[in-house]
Amino acid sequence: MKNKIKNLFLEERASTVIFFSFILIGLLGVIGIVMDGGTLFVTKAHLQKTANAVVLSAAQELLNDEEDVITVSDKILDAHNEKSSLHQLNIELGNKISIHLKKEVSLSFLRLFGFPSAPVEATSTAALGLMGRAKGAAPLGIDDSIQLEFYKEYKLKVDQTEVDAGNFGILALDGPGAKTYEQNLRDGYSGEIEIGTIIETQTGNIAGKTRIVINERINACPHPPGDISHRDCSRILLIPVYKPYDYTSNQLKKIEITGFAYFYILEPMNAQDTSVTGMFIEKTGNGFTDPNGTNTGAYSIKLTK
Repeated sequence: MKNKIKNLFLEERASTVIFFSFILIGLLGVIGIVMDGGTLFVTKAHLQKTANAVVLSAAQELLNDEEDVITVSDKILDAHNEKSSLHQLNIELGNKISIHLKKEVSLSFLRLFGFPSAPVEATSTAALGLMGRAKGAAPLGIDDSIQLEFYKEYKLKVDQTEVDAGNFGILALDGPGAKTYEQNLRDGYSGEIEIGTIIETQTGNIAGKTRIVINERINACPHPPGDISHRDCSRILLIPVYKPYDYTSNQLKKIEITGFAYFYILEPMNAQDTSVTGMFIEKTGNGFTDPNGTNTGAYSIKLTK
């Protein structure tokens, strides 16, 4: 009887050892799969982040040459250590850019079952769209009834007649007052405006304030005059495009935003000037797209599927 009990105990102990061995193997398998799965997940996330960064940055150059787009793409890929992962890059100037990244990721646990590595891929596309909402606008406006010609000289009036119908006008983006106007012209309006926003016009002669800031912006741009390829040039102003909204006593009191345009300051203002001389250019910038915007050369970028 005693031997039978002993044998039974030994059998149960052996069964327990075998049982826990299987559990241990299973746990190791789960840990291995989790480790490999985590590696694949992290790699996928990094590739997707890189792909998005490439198209969002390179899309800024879609209005320039293809070489500029490729240069920016290579720079971002290199910064993320993923140049070797580039599988395909499609560029449509003036429209969109798409990228496909692909790399082989070494595996640990699954290698034991004949899977030494696994492919990880990421794709992303960014397209240009009409700018419909943005920050940083200058307190100058242009009537959308005027047919703009890019890279042609224009004069934005800033004297008492600035808000006559059909003319250029100055805007009270952050309320009336010459000091507020000067600050917004120097730094750009800190608030966000969008298509459909109703804004009051600015009254009075503020040519003096305009002259001070325009000449400051010209002197602050580190690039040669006429070079519009640099986004950091302070000669470039984001200008709201509008349609008249409220006339009082034959004077335009309020306008409605219909889009945006970029204006490049061509020359300084002297003591007698009551207008800003420059040209409208095509440019991408920070903001949000709106298909209902006026096509006046200001574009934003959006990720698409």
